[in-house]
Amino acid sequence: MQTTTSNGNLPVYSGPIFDADTHIYEKDYSFFREYLPREYHKDWLLERKYGPDGNFGLYIGERKVENAEANADGLVPPPGRLKEWLRAMKEGNDILTGWIKPTPDMYQAQPRLQTLDRFGVEACLLFPGEFIATIGYYPADATGNAILHAYNQYIYDTWSFNHKDRIIPTAFLSLWDLETSIQEADWLIERGVKAVVMPMGPAGGRSPADPYFDPIWSRLNEAGVVVTYHVSEANFMHPLIKAWGEQPLQSRRTGQTAWQWMFCYSEVPVQMTLANIIYHNFFERFPNIRVASVENGASWVPAFLDKMDKMRGMAKNGFWPCGQLKERPSRIFHEHCSVVAYPEDNVHEIVTRLGTDKCILMGSDYPHAEGVPEPRDFISEALAGLSDQQAKAIMYDNGRRLFTGRA
Repeated sequence: MQTTTSNGNLPVYSGPIFDADTHIYEKDYSFFREYLPREYHKDWLLERKYGPDGNFGLYIGERKVENAEANADGLVPPPGRLKEWLRAMKEGNDILTGWIKPTPDMYQAQPRLQTLDRFGVEACLLFPGEFIATIGYYPADATGNAILHAYNQYIYDTWSFNHKDRIIPTAFLSLWDLETSIQEADWLIERGVKAVVMPMGPAGGRSPADPYFDPIWSRLNEAGVVVTYHVSEANFMHPLIKAWGEQPLQSRRTGQTAWQWMFCYSEVPVQMTLANIIYHNFFERFPNIRVASVENGASWVPAFLDKMDKMRGMAKNGFWPCGQLKERPSRIFHEHCSVVAYPEDNVHEIVTRLGTDKCILMGSDYPHAEGVPEPRDFISEALAGLSDQQAKAIMYDNGRRLFTGRA
């Protein structure tokens, strides 16, 4: 097999793809009236509507979700416009023009299978669409879990939790309330869930790896459920944002500061979460759980692992809440964790610094605007300088290993 070098040449790969970051479009939120218990309707019902200020948007009760892309004409941003999206942000302009009517593959399983066939995608992880922007608005308690359950019921009824071993929808599972979180884990596992998406950070003043939550994790471990942390609002950062004199839950297009972009969204919250569960010896207790960071990029991983190993040494004689680690944190990470790279990441440099491609996944973000037009475009966007075999690993093998333990 031909091997390329770091001179900018592109690897050659034409085989099947495992796309670790795709989304749905929630065409209609009327399902919340059916699935959400009536006592929550007044404050927590989700609707696309005109608000008191006359602006159309997605609302939770009467509170507008700032980063939802609700459009009064039912339009959505066109898929795969990453370069235009980044250019618009750089120039301080609105993200995109030319919004389109959602196509059936954005909200129905059978048309999505046809799209996968057209793209050469064997299987994909499927994440929420607009709904993921609402996570930061919910109370971290049983009420929040009731809202997540209503959404999970919609996903199950619309997509199932495993559509023909090709579309793998992620259900929401939080640690917000032990009793109802256990109930939700049982409900999901009984229906064959293969992957869940969790809010990042602590819950109820506890580490997510605190033994208090072991009844939840043990169920996921036994069922071999993949745990994902997709970019979303990290609620636990809100007090920090306020401590710096800023406000959370601002529009990321027009209201979020550069400081919040840098420290409170995406890679820093997921780093804190992953480091915490590794340092808490989580994977010694739950070796069957695999964790994936999705749409948080990968450029941070080499320095993150270097520092994790160093801090383990610094704390060698310190307090270890769940016992000393038997292995280096970086080795534990490589065994159990994966990250979806951004198309704009220099994946060749990341792989070179890590010394392995094992933990890197591809994701098209389809049908979102900030992704690539087609999944195979990820090769030309991100994988220059890698070998053909490394491209195969990132485009397919590593994603498949999440669910099979092997490529």
